[in-house]
Amino acid sequence: MRHNRFGYYIREGIVSVFNHGFMSFASICIIVACLLIMGTFTLLSLNIDNMINTMESENQILAYIDESLSEDEARALEATIERIPNVRDAQFISREEAMETFVNSHENSTIFDGVDATVFRHRFVINLDDISKMADTQARLIATAGVARVNAHLEISRGFIRVRSVVTTVSIALVVILFVISLFIMSNTIKLTTFERKDEIAIMKMVGATSSFIRWPFVIEGLILAAFGSLSAYILQYGIYRLITERLITNTGFTFITAIPFSVIAVPMLIIFVAVGFCVGVIGSLIAIKNYLKV
Repeated sequence: MRHNRFGYYIREGIVSVFNHGFMSFASICIIVACLLIMGTFTLLSLNIDNMINTMESENQILAYIDESLSEDEARALEATIERIPNVRDAQFISREEAMETFVNSHENSTIFDGVDATVFRHRFVINLDDISKMADTQARLIATAGVARVNAHLEISRGFIRVRSVVTTVSIALVVILFVISLFIMSNTIKLTTFERKDEIAIMKMVGATSSFIRWPFVIEGLILAAFGSLSAYILQYGIYRLITERLITNTGFTFITAIPFSVIAVPMLIIFVAVGFCVGVIGSLIAIKNYLKV
């Protein structure tokens, strides 16, 4: 009996989708549009966060060693520096290596002929785990015996933190707002189709049909519309993302812009699209039919 009832729900849901073809198409288009906007902002946020992480990894601290220390004594400080909290690793650069890098960075290297490497200091290039703690790490490095000076780009690190905070806040706010808007539009769209069947619903209630018996076909209808909308939005999102990353970035030579490969986020994006679409479809259907069950 229960199996037959479930079959009835599915059959009625499918029939309703095709009987109200235009409204069903409108509902799918609404789901696609909202998911595309949400997905686009989410992908934008993820890529900006990824670029900021890349920039963070390149935002290093230079710790210059006291000139009175020999090279061996300077190298011996590596273990001490790496024990400082928030220090990921420290790479020793000798005077000679520092001079070679400096000379090679200029086109006319002959002007440095005769310059002795002693004008440079031994130093450590230090990578951090968290750039938000750069100021504290800088203070600890300065307090380390043998370290003469520390060069840390505090303003740049603060800029990265502010940008990340703004991007994350704006993206979350937009996703929430768009979800609410899509839910509202979806419920109102289904409500229009429900309005055409209000007399049928009223008769079913008066002859003893339960609210759940009446409600389930509408839920199935919302699920079907959500499935079509979610999968369509996912395919379009893939095409748009590929177009932007391959043609507008790669082919225009914007090598400083990096994009996360879609293959990395394909499965999570599909799960999110389906989950959001189903939530919108089911909740929208329940909201749409709520008032018509009060007979």
